Amino acid sequence: MAKRSPGRREPRAAPPRRACGAMAAHMLLLERFPQFRANLMRLERATSKRREARFDLAAAPVVVIDTVVHVVHSRAAENISDAQIESQIAVLNADFRGANPDMKKVPAPWAGLASDARISFRLSKVTRTATKVAGFSTDDGVKSAAGGGIAPLDTATHLNLWVCPLSGGLLGYAQFPGGPPATDGVVINTLAFGTTGTAQAPFDLGRTATHEVGHYLNLRHIWGDTPDCSGGDGVADTPNCEGPNYGTPAWPTITCNNGPNGDMFMNYMDYVDDAAMFMFTAQQVLRMRTALETARPGLLAKPAARKRRKR
Repeated sequence: MAKRSPGRREPRAAPPRRACGAMAAHMLLLERFPQFRANLMRLERATSKRREARFDLAAAPVVVIDTVVHVVHSRAAENISDAQIESQIAVLNADFRGANPDMKKVPAPWAGLASDARISFRLSKVTRTATKVAGFSTDDGVKSAAGGGIAPLDTATHLNLWVCPLSGGLLGYAQFPGGPPATDGVVINTLAFGTTGTAQAPFDLGRTATHEVGHYLNLRHIWGDTPDCSGGDGVADTPNCEGPNYGTPAWPTITCNNGPNGDMFMNYMDYVDDAAMFMFTAQQVLRMRTALETARPGLLAKPAARKRRKR
């Protein structure tokens, strides 16, 4: 077997199937910050009230979320281009506005549920940080200089999005609303960010960020993170399902007696490949809008024409 030359590292490869670290990070924060649990309970009560009232999504204003992207790199290739960053912002805008062309693939029984969240994203600032850390985990190390990364900026008014190498097969993770400001935001694997550059199939359509920003706005995995049919995502219009779906399943895939239509695996909050996920539902949008208005109001409190920060 050939020896590796000194200092040479093998190229990274995307994991074979999706793995999200949001719940692992979430459980750790619940132990460290007791107030987080109370904040989440308050948000769930607000969501329930909103669900019981009439909600006219078509009349809701379009929300523009200013976004800071932190590029944390241990290799030259991981210092991704501005074009790759712009490609990810474009995907987020298409997916959250229901303007993604593949939405037409939603099965007919659910076509009326596929919704425009009326949420868009504006790139505000890009930071670039060299690190000696070859692969980060869900311990939030990438979110501080001490951990080898960089601290967030203005978490009350900006979505912070870190792009970095992740270890253990992780594609990304996010912090739910109501957690500590010092770690608030979304982390995405360099191999699953945007649609060009370092993005690798089957995670090269920018949907990992769509999934994780969904968590950031209080969406759960559609199977409720239980290994059976006992869980739930708190959303009435996503069918109960037994567990995550992977790859590119054939429709219908039936679990938990949810026939004839089966699992809504094409939902952004499942674990399928990028090409197989392409919708949020109306009730998921309600959850996200409630989170914005109650737990993340600072994202709304800014001039519509705020100028982009100098990079």
